[in-house]
This record gives sequence, structure tokens and C-alpha cells, in this order.
Amino acid sequence: MRFIHLADVHLGAVPDRGCPWSERREEEIWETFRRVIAGIRENPVDLLFIAGDLFHRQPLLRELKEVNYLFSTIPDTRVYLMAGNHDYIKPDSFYRDFKWAENVVFFRNEHLTCIKDEKLDVYVYGLSYEHQEIEEPLYDAARPGEGEGLHILLAHGGDASHIPMNVKGLSAAGFDYIAMGHIHKPEILLRDKAAYAGALEPIDRNDLGEHGYIEGHLENGRLKTNFVPFACRSYEQIILMLREGSTQASLEDMLRADLASRGRMNIYRIIIKGNRAPELLLLPEKLKSFGYVTEVLDESRPAYDLEEIQKKYKGTLIGDYISYFLEKDRNLVEEKALYYGLQALLETSR
Repeated sequence: MRFIHLADVHLGAVPDRGCPWSERREEEIWETFRRVIAGIRENPVDLLFIAGDLFHRQPLLRELKEVNYLFSTIPDTRVYLMAGNHDYIKPDSFYRDFKWAENVVFFRNEHLTCIKDEKLDVYVYGLSYEHQEIEEPLYDAARPGEGEGLHILLAHGGDASHIPMNVKGLSAAGFDYIAMGHIHKPEILLRDKAAYAGALEPIDRNDLGEHGYIEGHLENGRLKTNFVPFACRSYEQIILMLREGSTQASLEDMLRADLASRGRMNIYRIIIKGNRAPELLLLPEKLKSFGYVTEVLDESRPAYDLEEIQKKYKGTLIGDYISYFLEKDRNLVEEKALYYGLQALLETSR
């Protein structure tokens, strides 16, 4: 027996809205989902679990028909599907009366239900969100039935506002696998027992690292799982380190080299660190023109010798300004205030 565990596909999402590539990303999310289904047609699996948030918001009727058609092209795969907190079932949702293909099981309400797959001796437990937030731990009282075979729980949530749950307790209760959704970063909670599949494609700039799905199979009577990277892009961070001899041109050359080695398909957050010459005027926003760059954070600082300047200007506004900050355990904002203010005071004094 083989299965694929997906979650948080977020069809209809438009990542990085307003950026030149945002519409392309919207289509790539659909295309990656289609690639999953095409892969199942070529290399069939018995079960496909989708642990919530297949859609980024209430699905349109035409979108449900599109997804249902895709499911109908893998008739030998049983699809188990639930609505999550993003595509929760509103009173007038098209989810309510939609007629799915024969191989699709959709959990239609907020009450935990068990469906037995007679062919495979697999019991699948699930529910759908009918509210955007659910603070009750609806899964924690769940217990597997008495039947022989595999008992698999689809669970979406895990935080205070979205069905808090005790994963270790659920596993100890006897579930063979807990297919989880809601958290976008893939995470194995209990080896071969419980996992967040993560978002199939990264949805925003905080979804760093690899994304894809969980694949599982029975091996000598034991369930084995592994993560399969599948997204066409990833969000990554690039850290550019400045030195006192750095210039805007050398910074741009560093970025070009880094992008060439990492690949220009990915989407980047750039962080500038290190010490720079006080007179260097950086143009961080210019770096956004070098590729798929969502933001540039300048955390560098001028290479001032603070103690030496404090001695030189002792008893003056500049000396008092430095003393005030040196006595503090500075956070990032205060660190920037120190150096920006000092630079302004030194330029005024000149």
C-alpha cells in the first residue's frame, strides 16, 4: 500500500501580490498540484490524503469542477479530502452540495467521521472546518475503532485558534499515522507516525526552504514515510557581508555571484550585514532589480570606533548621545538609531 499526504495547497493564492511575478506564482501553484496528479497517473498510489486548505479561500464552482476532473483521472486512487480554516465550509459554500467523483471522499462537517476502505483494510478519520477558527481540541478524544488494519487520522490545525491537539497522545491512542495540515513548513513530529506535509508550494516570503509532500508505504508490515521535495520554487535568504572597503558595486557583484550559484528560479530575501565605511551610501532597493527579490533588509552599520569618538567628544551632545546607547542592551532598532543619529550629528558638527 502506498499513499501521498498533501496539505495547504492554497489554490487561488497570489503570493507576493504586486510583484512582477505574482500572477505567474498563482498559476504555478495550480500547475504543481496538476503535476502531483500527473505523477500519480504515471506511478499510481492507493490513497491520496489532503489535510485541509486545498484552496486559499472559498472555492469557486468552476475551481471545484477543475479539481474534481483531476481526481477523476486517477480512478484507482482513493482521495480523502477535508476543508481547513482557509477554505472552511460556509453556509453557502459550493462544498456543501458538490458531487465528487466516485473515488473521492469529502468530510462534509465538523464532526469526526471514520470511513473504511474495504479493499485496503484502511480506516480514515477526518472532519472539515465549518468555522474559520476552532478553539476546541476536537481531535484529542479521537480513538481508533476496533477493526484490523491501518488507522489514519487527517488533522488540520495544532495552534490555539485552530484545533489545538496532543499529537503524542493521539499516536499513543493507536493511530498508525496522523496526516497533518495547517503549518506550512514540513515537519516530522513522530517518525513514520505523524507529520505536517507543509505547503505544497511556498505561499509567502516566510515559507522558507523546501516544500513538497509526504509519501508513505507499507514495508514488511510497518509504515514508512519520507518527505518528497516537489515545489518549482523556494523562498531563500541571502546574507551579504560588508567590510570597510565594500562599495555599492562590490555589493551588487556579491549578489550576482550568489544568485548564479543558488539559481535564479528561487525567490529571495536579502539581508545586508557587517561593518561598512561610514561615508558609504548604500542603495539597498536597487538590489531588487537583480531577480526575484521580495525585500532587502539593511542590518549593516558604519565602522565607527564608538569609544574613541566618545572620548573625543566627551562633554558634548555627541559624547552624551553615545554614552546613552552604550549603557543599553540595544535591540536592532536601537542599534540603527545609534548609528544613524551619530552619523547625522557628526555631519552637523563638521
